[in-house]
Amino acid sequence: MPAHGPHAGHDAPAWGPDALVPLVLAVVAAVAYVTATRAYHRGRLRPWRPARTAAWLTGCALVAAAFSPVLVVVPGDASRHMVQHLLLGMLGPLALALAAPVTLLLGVASPATRRAVGRVLRARPVHVLAHPVTAAVLHVGGMAALYLTPLYALTTRSAGAHAFVHAHFLLAGYLFAWALAGPDPAPRRPGTATRVAVLVVTGGAHAALAKLLYAHADRLPPGGVHTVAEVEAAAQWMYYGGDVAEVLLAVAVLAGWYRSRARRERRVPGPLSSAPAPAGARSP
Repeated sequence: MPAHGPHAGHDAPAWGPDALVPLVLAVVAAVAYVTATRAYHRGRLRPWRPARTAAWLTGCALVAAAFSPVLVVVPGDASRHMVQHLLLGMLGPLALALAAPVTLLLGVASPATRRAVGRVLRARPVHVLAHPVTAAVLHVGGMAALYLTPLYALTTRSAGAHAFVHAHFLLAGYLFAWALAGPDPAPRRPGTATRVAVLVVTGGAHAALAKLLYAHADRLPPGGVHTVAEVEAAAQWMYYGGDVAEVLLAVAVLAGWYRSRARRERRVPGPLSSAPAPAGARSP
């Protein structure tokens, strides 16, 4: 798999416009989020959850790392590209989704903005787009299109196609993580069983794509110029790194289910509190 963009063929990535722009955007996003948490604290007289702030900062750092020279520690352009895919399309989006940015926005925005966001969340196209099945198709389908079609070769020649693929990975990965495990409001989100089933099927599809890439490393992706050994190494990064990301996502899904169940149990009175007092008993 050839390296993307102007640094294709170099042994080590270097800082350039294609790396600096994502870095600047990540820093801006981090600063904006932290600023919003302070406004939330002032307006609600209680602090925003530090774990969510940490998740957002982690997500921004992972996205920035996907474009940075730090990937020089990964040998080979093909493997570096695959690690970039894991950071940008799976690990980074999961951390960003767990930060609940929509909830934070609703907590600090004006009433008019909150109503507008509510209308968007209730819109039927958003329900369809944010359904776990739709999100999974966009998530895995984008990977399949990149590695099984001439799209990959196109991204090595076109900066626009290159940027589009990166944007798709980030947005589709975020949508998938939000649909399955995001703590933000998601009207008509399916139950936990459905989301776990979608995650299992998606994980299987991701693993199958990695195995296909490994088995046909001599001719995949179409137009690739790397050796068989280099593509096989990249496929292994995809397979095992994908497993790590999917386990983390499964933990997030089940943790959300556990918290939701605990909240429901706190709201429902227990059998002792709801039972009538015995005759003649005095109130404490």
